[in-house]
Amino acid sequence: MSTKVESAEDLPKKPGIYIMKDSDDKIIYIGKSKSLKNRVKSYFKDKYDSPKTQILMSHFNSLEYIITDSEKEALILEANLIKKHRPKYNIRLKDDKRYPYVKITDEDFPRLIITRNIGKTGSYFGPFTDVGSVRQIVKFLKSLFKIRTCRRMDGPCLNNQIDLCYGPCDGNISKKEYKKSIAKIDLFFQGKYSEIIKNLEGEMREAASVQNFEKAAVMRDQIASIAEVMEKQFVDFTDELDQDIIASSFDKDSAIVVVISIRNGKINGKDDFLMAGTKDNKVNEVISAFIQQYYGINRHVPKEIILEEAIEDKSEEKLIIDWLSDLRDGNMEITVPKDGVKLRLVRMASKNADIIKKQKKKMQNAMIEIKKYLKLEKLPRIIEGYDVSNISGKLAVGSKVSFLDSKQNKKQYKRFKLETSGPDDYGMMRELLSRRFKSLANLNGGDFNKNNLGIKDKNTELNYERKEEPNLILIDGGKGQLKIATEVLKEYGLEHIPVIGLAKEFEEIFIPQSQNPIIIPKNNEGLQLLQRVRDEAHRFAVTYHRKLRSKAIEESELDNIKGIGKKRKINLLKHFGDIENIKKASVDEIANVKGLNKRVARVVYDIFH
Repeated sequence: MSTKVESAEDLPKKPGIYIMKDSDDKIIYIGKSKSLKNRVKSYFKDKYDSPKTQILMSHFNSLEYIITDSEKEALILEANLIKKHRPKYNIRLKDDKRYPYVKITDEDFPRLIITRNIGKTGSYFGPFTDVGSVRQIVKFLKSLFKIRTCRRMDGPCLNNQIDLCYGPCDGNISKKEYKKSIAKIDLFFQGKYSEIIKNLEGEMREAASVQNFEKAAVMRDQIASIAEVMEKQFVDFTDELDQDIIASSFDKDSAIVVVISIRNGKINGKDDFLMAGTKDNKVNEVISAFIQQYYGINRHVPKEIILEEAIEDKSEEKLIIDWLSDLRDGNMEITVPKDGVKLRLVRMASKNADIIKKQKKKMQNAMIEIKKYLKLEKLPRIIEGYDVSNISGKLAVGSKVSFLDSKQNKKQYKRFKLETSGPDDYGMMRELLSRRFKSLANLNGGDFNKNNLGIKDKNTELNYERKEEPNLILIDGGKGQLKIATEVLKEYGLEHIPVIGLAKEFEEIFIPQSQNPIIIPKNNEGLQLLQRVRDEAHRFAVTYHRKLRSKAIEESELDNIKGIGKKRKINLLKHFGDIENIKKASVDEIANVKGLNKRVARVVYDIFH
């Protein structure tokens, strides 16, 4: 619990963290020190070392502090509180991507699950940036080591019957043997593949020596599978390394930090992060803050962290090394290379950071260009795209895609089964938009229109922004589809949201209440972003439509007809279009379908008559 103070003189000369607040009682800065009194007193002087400190103190109103048992504890607490409160004047790691982790549960017979939330129990590995890849890895490990997937151990399940689980619920494996497999999975996520193989080879020899050849064969297959993963997935270095290479690239008041991870002598990951509040801070100060916040959330701590620039404050560097060594449960070091392979790695990370910075700048430029050409009030940070897909009105579907800051925001994607009978593309678009905007209007408390209501209350305005309405709606189509969209928006009191139609043939942009389309140059970054949104909405709709079509083919009235297999069923549906046309067909018409004969045609005809 924090303690409020009236004066720096009231502070103790003990380690801890101090919390600065403004006149609205909002936290604006969090710092740490081995002597709270000495550190805080340094803020109260006539001249400041940096403009940032001067601005901070112009907003300062009150101070609280928390005493810790050691400076190391203060470092950990500071990083945690900065992540929690995101004070304006701290250097902040903006890791909003909510990457998935792999969790080994804390149970008698642990499970392997994917989660985005870190709890107090179990072991965690990650975060992983590629969700698809981590799903494949978890699936591979579950089948390889036959780990249970059921939540309740209430009897042998299908996985046990098809040899994908040892079946601990039926007493088929002891806790000791089962946890040997879990230990191998632990080694896998640490990148210690050679150690897993060494252990498996030992178990294989032991099983063979007692003539348990079935178990030895299982071990052999597991060794082969892991060796294959090692060969496919990673790029080799000559040395057995366990390192993180960290480099950055600055842009005004933010910085891109790139981390390249090397485990067991192999590159196994690269990721980038945005650090906010970096204006007027040195590179080494930003990297120091990054290290504290990055490794403070259950990440693997390597033997060596390689930086492009040394941390100036040597006492802070020592403190960080001690803290990371504790997390690692072994010694680690921070180095700044002058030459050789390590320097080349730092330069590679730095080059990556520069490229990512340019890409992010390009994304920002794209939004600025759209705002300019469409004369929008706000930067279009959230763009939603809509499209419908059907074949002659059959299996109609709609899609909503969302882009946040020029990037796909797949958490906000949604697909719809449409009930509008067709062919009626306008009616389908109306149904799609009505279903989406009705839910949006309900979130905002009914027919909510801030322009009509003339909102002035600050809290209401903030609450409105938190609903995350799109800054721009994009419809795949021309004037007709746009007219439908404007009518639906008006119906739900959302006409303040800008909407456009993007016609594919000439890439013309149509806006409400204008007969003439807007033409944006083809090489313009803004148009290219709008095209990506439109094409993604189309792809998402078509993919869903194909999925339903495949399901309709797989599940039909033809399934139970003797003599009709998968190929004949597909040929029938291709030839006639749907079941209703097959029912109307004569025996001769059915017999003319590829792969069918008169006898089978008669069987099909008789079923429906």
